[in-house]
Amino acid sequence: MRIGVPKEIKNNENRVALTPDGARTLVQAGHEVVIQTDAGLGSGFANADYEQAGAMLVSAPESWQADLVLKVKEPLAEEYPRLQNQILFTYLHLAGVDPNLTQRLLEQHTTAIAYETVEDSAGRLPLLAPMSAIAGNMAVSVGNYFLSHTYKGRGVLLGRVLGESQGKVVILGDGVVGRYAAQRAAGIGAATCLMGRHPERASEIAQTLSPTIRYRLSAPDSIAEEVQTADLVVGAVLQRGGRAPIVVTEAMVRSLPPGAVIVDVSIDQGGCVATARPTSHADPIYYQYDVIHYCVTNMPGAYPRTATIMLTQATLPYVQRLAQEGLAALVADPAFAKGVNTFQGHLTCEPVAQALKCPEAYSPLASLLSVRSR
Repeated sequence: MRIGVPKEIKNNENRVALTPDGARTLVQAGHEVVIQTDAGLGSGFANADYEQAGAMLVSAPESWQADLVLKVKEPLAEEYPRLQNQILFTYLHLAGVDPNLTQRLLEQHTTAIAYETVEDSAGRLPLLAPMSAIAGNMAVSVGNYFLSHTYKGRGVLLGRVLGESQGKVVILGDGVVGRYAAQRAAGIGAATCLMGRHPERASEIAQTLSPTIRYRLSAPDSIAEEVQTADLVVGAVLQRGGRAPIVVTEAMVRSLPPGAVIVDVSIDQGGCVATARPTSHADPIYYQYDVIHYCVTNMPGAYPRTATIMLTQATLPYVQRLAQEGLAALVADPAFAKGVNTFQGHLTCEPVAQALKCPEAYSPLASLLSVRSR
C-alpha cells in the first residue's frame, strides 16, 4: 500500500504523523511511504532521517496521492481539494470543527478514521490517551504561567512555597486529561479538586495519584461552588465523538476571581466552558469578565517531539493493519471500526451526526461493510 504523510499546516503545529522509525517499519513490511519534504523538521526529524528509513520525500500534493494518508490534525480548508477516495487517519474532532469538513469528506467518499474514537477491546481510547496525557500535564503548567501578573493574572504561584500550599485548581472531568492535570497540580502542592461523575473512583484516585486530591461529584451546584474560589479551572470533559457538554456557564465564569485562568482542553470538541472559543499557540489567550481564557486547539503541538514519538507508538499497530489488510481490518475488529467517522459518502459516527444536527444522516458502519463484502 502507498502511505502518504503531509506536513501539518495548522498554526504552530509542529507534530508529524509518523517518525522515521515508524516509516522504516512500514517500508520493511513492503509498503511505499511518501512524506512531504520538511514534514518532520518541527519534531526534530530531518529529511535525511526519513530517506535513510526508506521513505520518499515528495511535494505537498504528492503526499496526499496515497491509498492511506496519515495526519495529526484535521484537514484545513486549503487541504480540502486534496481529499479523495482514500483512507484518512488522523484526529478529526468533527463535532467541534468546521462542518464543511464533514461535508467534503462525504462528497469525496473519503474513509475518515478518527484517532479519538478508535477503541480497544476494553472500551478505552488508546489513540487519544497519549495526547490527553500531554495536554493534562500542560494544562497546569500553562495555567500557572498565565496566572502571573505579567498577563493580568491573579499573581498566584500554584504550588508549595516554604511548605505552604498556594493556589486552588479545579479540574472538570476525571478521564485521562483530568487525571494527569490533577496529578500535576497535586504534585506541585496546589489545593486540587477533581470533579467527576463516578464517586467510586475517589479512593482509587487517592491511592494512584495523590491522597491530597479532593474528589467531588460533578453537578451544576457543586461546580458553581468550587469554581468561584478557583485560581485555575481546567476543562477536561469528554463526550466520545460528540460535542463536549457545557458544564461551566457564563454566570460561573463571571463568579471567578478577577485574574483567574481557564484552560479548556475540551475545546477540540467545542469546549465545556460557555465563554470558550478556539485560540492558537500564536495568540493563545483572551480575556472575558476579567478571566483569562486559554483554549488552544492543538496543545500537544507545543511539545512536538514527545508528542510525535508517543503518537506513532500508539498508532503504528493500527496503521500496519490498515496497510496490510485495508478495510478488512475494520471488519475484523469492531473496536477499531468505531474510529470510522465517514465511509464512502456515509456519515458513520452517530455522535457527530447528532452534534451537526443531522441524525438522519447517520448510517451504521457494520451494515455498510456487510453490503460491501457481498
